Amino acid sequence: MPSYLDLLGTQLGLASWVTTLIVIVLFTVALNYAVRVFLRHADLAAKRSSTAWDDALINSAAKPVLLAIWLISGGFMARVLQRQTQEPFLEQVLAARDVALIVCCAWFLLRFIGKVGNNIIAQQQRRGEEVDHTTVDALMKLARLLTIIVTVLISVQTLGFQIGGLLALGGVGGLAVGLAAKDLLANFFGGLTIYLDRPFGVGEWIRSPDKSIEGTVEHISWRHTRIRAFNKNPIYVPNAVFTSIVVENPSRMSHRRLKETIGLSYDDLSVVKAVVLDIQQMLQNHPGIDANQTMIVNFNQFGASSLDIMIYTFTKTIDWVTYHEVKQDVLLQIGQIIGEHGAQIAFPTQTLRLQLSDEEGLTHVKGAIRSPTNSPEGT
Repeated sequence: MPSYLDLLGTQLGLASWVTTLIVIVLFTVALNYAVRVFLRHADLAAKRSSTAWDDALINSAAKPVLLAIWLISGGFMARVLQRQTQEPFLEQVLAARDVALIVCCAWFLLRFIGKVGNNIIAQQQRRGEEVDHTTVDALMKLARLLTIIVTVLISVQTLGFQIGGLLALGGVGGLAVGLAAKDLLANFFGGLTIYLDRPFGVGEWIRSPDKSIEGTVEHISWRHTRIRAFNKNPIYVPNAVFTSIVVENPSRMSHRRLKETIGLSYDDLSVVKAVVLDIQQMLQNHPGIDANQTMIVNFNQFGASSLDIMIYTFTKTIDWVTYHEVKQDVLLQIGQIIGEHGAQIAFPTQTLRLQLSDEEGLTHVKGAIRSPTNSPEGT
């Protein structure tokens, strides 16, 4: 390559280093044009997606990348001039180039943070969700502040200054701030866990057996989650709580369980088997029952006053209102089946048997049973 450039410079009547500078400039212009075309096509492709990250990444990187290309090109040209002129100040130019590249990276991050925040807010507004502007703005400001601090520290280090003492002071200050704001940080990382793992989302019904928490999720911020209880009271739960409790999400169940115990009277023992078979056949043909799931219909036990039949099955729907409609229809059909067999649903009863030892005792007991309230003394 150097010999080729020397030959080209001789033919053009220019020094070889001048030719090198011209080639670097032409290559930079061509690369700049190619990058512009690529970014234009990438931006069109990103606009067709529904995520908030890709278009923000392309738009944020466009100007910093183009500037970085010229800075890198300027660094190559400075090295060429340094070898030719032996000027010491060009070393400082290269250091300034490095700082400028660091600033380009910071510029990209600042633009990216702002565009991502705006895209998240715009997407939530299009979906009709409540937008927590305060939380988004706070996180954007925090991310920008961290970006600026890191950029300044790296730039100072690049220029040759010692920042060990400053970092030690910053570490002590960061430790103090972290201890003072540990609850805030715990809630922040709890919210981050919710956003990443997605154990529940807005509009879903959740409950916790560990805490008195049950209701519909209305809003998830970086500090707390707002749940609307079934009595319409709002419950504000710090996000850190969700990292240490069990959370059930009934909204994501695949089926709803129907579990009932139906008791027949002891006089209907002869028809229990026929009733069980008819109930099982009815459930298998019922449009609201999923026959592919576990289904149990069996005479279960001799109860205190009934012959207990256990019914265990699952509905196809998970909607609460529709489930109760299906349950009502199933129970009514069970009652009809019991009636068709001439049986009765049992209710709590007691049978009292008396054994008398003599005629006098019998007369006394009968009198007491016939007229328990005729005597003034309440015999």
